Amino acid sequence: MGAPYNPVVTDPPSSQGHLSRRGEQLISDRPMPAYVDEHFARVADRWDPDTNPDGYVSMCIAENKLAWDLLAPKMAECREVPARVAEYDTMTGSQSFREALARFLERSVLGRPVAPEQVVTLAGSGTVLEMLFYVLADPGDGILVPTPSYSGFWMDLQTRDQLTIIAVHTAGQTGFRLTTELLDAAVDGADRPVRALLFTSPNNPLGTVYTADQVEEIVAWAERRDIHLVLDELFALSVYGDSAFTSGAALRPALGDKRHIIWAFSKDFAASGLRCGVLVSENEAVVQAIDGLAYWAAVSGDTQFMLEGLISDRAWVDGFVAENRKRLGAAYSVVTSALEAASIPYLPAQAGFFFLCDMRGFMTNVTWEAEHGLWRWLLDEVNVNLTPGADCHIGEPGFMRLVFTSEPTGAVLAGIDRMGKALAGRVQTP
Repeated sequence: MGAPYNPVVTDPPSSQGHLSRRGEQLISDRPMPAYVDEHFARVADRWDPDTNPDGYVSMCIAENKLAWDLLAPKMAECREVPARVAEYDTMTGSQSFREALARFLERSVLGRPVAPEQVVTLAGSGTVLEMLFYVLADPGDGILVPTPSYSGFWMDLQTRDQLTIIAVHTAGQTGFRLTTELLDAAVDGADRPVRALLFTSPNNPLGTVYTADQVEEIVAWAERRDIHLVLDELFALSVYGDSAFTSGAALRPALGDKRHIIWAFSKDFAASGLRCGVLVSENEAVVQAIDGLAYWAAVSGDTQFMLEGLISDRAWVDGFVAENRKRLGAAYSVVTSALEAASIPYLPAQAGFFFLCDMRGFMTNVTWEAEHGLWRWLLDEVNVNLTPGADCHIGEPGFMRLVFTSEPTGAVLAGIDRMGKALAGRVQTP
């Protein structure tokens, strides 16, 4: 299907930096995708309807800016901090926080009981993934990742863990449908041991919700292949469509030693800046090994205390989740209507903060170079930032992820209006 476009990066001035080889590597082959760097370079120029109508519009960072008014009062409520939170505590999370997480996850996400001893909390879901795979696989081992994919998995698994991601490419003509036949072919064709499958449900960037039967098919496949299955369920509570979310934890009486769940506050509670990711694993050895690394990635006691109070209020959690889903659905409806009016095709979604736009009709030749050029043109000329399909490791060029919650809906609509007017002057193929 071809390789994603990767721009050439020049070697760093190592003689001036006096770095190690690995330090030089981080500069010459920067792990952070370019669209993220471009985003942070432009945030000071953000769109404002009155003072900066031509300002920058971000539609590339998977954050939810629609729920702060719901979250802020509850966070302020949970600020009577006791002295103990300023002390050292268990690096994988305080006992009371893990107990609260176990109760919350059972009721709201997993659909089955979980013991506090099976819950680990670290500084963000990316950190959870990095440390989990550090203890599951050796350098060079293969990890299956279906595509389109969240771009950060490559950074999480390859930068320090030095693992090899084996992309399982799905095809646009099938709606990017993942099948066990594709997974079998990836394992059978691998040139290295395959240790695990990393499966995202609901899907990022597609915004699709897998049915219980589809999740069961993935769980059964991993059992049959006897490999670890890591289920990224970060958007479990951010489903706004008609399909119901089913956790991979709900399909068996126990997770067993080779099934692990990842969740975080970053998405479902619109709190990415708090850096609190969660691992659920019944594998005692995994939990023990991660405990040996957690010193470098502990969540602050203050953050744990505040989040514990938040998730312990069941009535507030239920109200927040219901209202957040309502707002996500309303924003999705308004934004997709604007895309239709602007004649920009997209793939329908039911969960998360995003979906894919089909940009192939705006390219004379549908290549990775053309996709990169179109992304760059939209950024420089239209002041709009989408996630390039190459960074989602899609197996074919021409698709881009649009995040419809990373700015207030008015900003997103302004960005789409600009895009529609600018793209109308470009070639459109049938």
